[in-house]
Amino acid sequence: MDQLIDLLPQLAEATGETIYLVALSLLFGGIGGLIVGLGLYVTRAGNLLPNRAVNGVLNVLVNTFRPIPFIIFLAAVQPLARVVVGTGLGNSAIIFTISLAAVFGISRIVEQNLLTVQPGVIEAARSVGAGPWRIIRTLLIPEALGPLILGYAFVFVAIVDMTAVAGLIGGGGLGNFAIQYGYRQFNPVVTWAAVIIIILFVQLIQFLANWLARKVMRR
Repeated sequence: MDQLIDLLPQLAEATGETIYLVALSLLFGGIGGLIVGLGLYVTRAGNLLPNRAVNGVLNVLVNTFRPIPFIIFLAAVQPLARVVVGTGLGNSAIIFTISLAAVFGISRIVEQNLLTVQPGVIEAARSVGAGPWRIIRTLLIPEALGPLILGYAFVFVAIVDMTAVAGLIGGGGLGNFAIQYGYRQFNPVVTWAAVIIIILFVQLIQFLANWLARKVMRR
């Protein structure tokens, strides 16, 4: 316990780094996943912008990269991270890698949630002359917004897990803190301090997501 008290400044810094890593990874991965997910949805046969070739390519990309375990994906993407962000280690490389992994996971979640929108609603909008982009902006996304919020909350939890795994390659955050000061020093109190903070962090975000989704779906 005394050692944990001595490590409180490092624990606070690691908590801040985790928030930073998760926030940026969710931002970049969330935007990319929304774009790819929309692409998967609208290019399906009989949908707003049907395109068999584009839909096939997107499906192959998502189905190829989404099942890869993150620890393997982390190592495989290191050369690309060096090209894009200038390094294969550290927080910048971790944000790039997690964002890329998140794109493939989020895109399928987005597609599945958009499929819950009743086709009759889309057809009614098309019958009154609404174009594809207007339908996407004013009808499709608003109708699926509640489930999308819950889907992104699920991804948030996954990204927190990814940041912990990324601590193995020199990234900051609570994962690195738990490994460096807890696991390697055989100090379970320090390890569990990091675990408890992660649990509280996830519980808070899930609570906020549930509350916001309920408000959206009541409209």
